[in-house]
Amino acid sequence: MTAQRPEGLSAYVAVTAAYWAFMLSDGALRMLVLLHFHTLGFSPVQLAYLFLLYELAGIVTNLSAGWIAARFGLTRTLYAGLGLQVLALLALARLDPSWALWSSVAYVMAVQGASGVAKDLAKMSSKSAVKLLAPSGEGGLFRWVAVLTGSKNAVKGAGFLLGAALLGLWGFTASVLGMALILGAILAGVALFMPGGLPGGKKGTKFSEVFSKDANVNWLSFARVFLFGARDVWFVVGIPIYFYAVLSDGSEAGNRAAFFTIGTFMAVWTILYGAVQAYAPKLLRAGTRPEGELVQAARHWVGALIALPALLAALVALAGEPQLWLTVTLITGLLVFGAVFAVNSSLHSYLILAFTSGERVTMDVGFYYMANAAGRLLGTLLSGLSYQLGGLPACLGTAAVLLALSWLGAGRLTSPAEAQPA
Repeated sequence: MTAQRPEGLSAYVAVTAAYWAFMLSDGALRMLVLLHFHTLGFSPVQLAYLFLLYELAGIVTNLSAGWIAARFGLTRTLYAGLGLQVLALLALARLDPSWALWSSVAYVMAVQGASGVAKDLAKMSSKSAVKLLAPSGEGGLFRWVAVLTGSKNAVKGAGFLLGAALLGLWGFTASVLGMALILGAILAGVALFMPGGLPGGKKGTKFSEVFSKDANVNWLSFARVFLFGARDVWFVVGIPIYFYAVLSDGSEAGNRAAFFTIGTFMAVWTILYGAVQAYAPKLLRAGTRPEGELVQAARHWVGALIALPALLAALVALAGEPQLWLTVTLITGLLVFGAVFAVNSSLHSYLILAFTSGERVTMDVGFYYMANAAGRLLGTLLSGLSYQLGGLPACLGTAAVLLALSWLGAGRLTSPAEAQPA
C-alpha cells in the first residue's frame, strides 16, 4: 500500500520550484553587479551603496507584503515577485557605460531596489505557504521549513558561481538579458501549472495588524536583525574585495581567474550554509524535543558563534600581508562560521512559524523578514564602511559585536506557553 501524499504537497513543490528559480537569479545578479562595478573602479563604500536600496526596499516590502498577501492571496504576491525581478533584469541591461559615475550609481540603486521588493515578495509568500501546507506533528513544520530554506540557500550559492562565470564568459549585458528570458519562461510555467492549496485573501484585513503584539515575535525579530547584520558585514563587500585584491593582477586573465575563485568561494559557502540548514532538524532532534528546548537552543547556538569572527579578525590584523596559511585559515574559519550560522538561521525560521498562528502567519512572517532585511541593510552599510576604514579585520570585528547583540535578543525568548504580550 503506497503512502498517501500530504495535503498541499503539490502546491508546496510548485512554490519551492518558483522560489529556487528566483534565488538562482538573485544570487547571480548580486555577483554580477558587485564584480562588474568593482572592475569599473567603484570604491567599497560605493559598492555598498549599490545594495542599500535593495535592502531598504526589503524593509518596506516585508512590512507591507504580509498585509498584501493576507488581503489578496499568496499566489499573487509570489507571481508579483517573479515578474518584478524580470523587469529589474531588463532594466539593468539598459545601463549605459557612458553615463556619469553617480548617474550609474543612482540607476543601479533604483533597479536593485526593485529587485529587493521582488525578492521579499517571493520569500514572504514561500515561507508563509509552508506554515499553511506543512503536515503537523513530529517535527513536520521544522523539516519542511528546513528543506525550503536550506535548498534556497544552496541554489543561491550556485547563483553566485553562475553570476561570476557569466560575467567572465559573456559580459554584463548579455548575462542579465539571458537571465531575464529564462526567469520569464519559468514565471509563465508556474502561473499555468500552479495547483490549488494556497488560500486567497481576506478583504477585511487591516494594515495596522501587521505589527505584532507577541513578545516572542518581537524579540526574535530583534535577534534576527543583528544575526544577519553579522553575516553581511563581511560577506557583501569585505570578503569579495579582499580576495580580489589578493588574487587579481589587474589583467583581463587575472580578473577572470579572480572572478571565478571569488564566485566559487561564495557559492561553496552558501551551499554549505543551505545544506546545514536542511540538516538542522536532525541535528537538533526537532521531532522529539519540547519546543522550549529549541528556544533555549537558539540562545546557545548564537552564543557559540560570537568568538569565531573575533578570532579571525585578530589573525588577519596580526598577520599583515596576505599569506597562504592565513588564506587557508580564513576560508576554513568562514566555512565553520557558515555552518554554525546556518543552525541559528534555521532555528529562527522555525521559531517564527511556531510562534505565530495560521490567521496571522503572513503578517508575522512579513514583520520578521522586515527585521531580516533591516539586518542585511545594516550589514551592507557597515561592510563598505568598515572595510574602507579598517579592512577585513574591521568587518570581522564588527560582526562579533553584532552577534553579541543578537545573543541578547535571543536571551529574551520564552516557550510559547510562557510568552507574554509585548
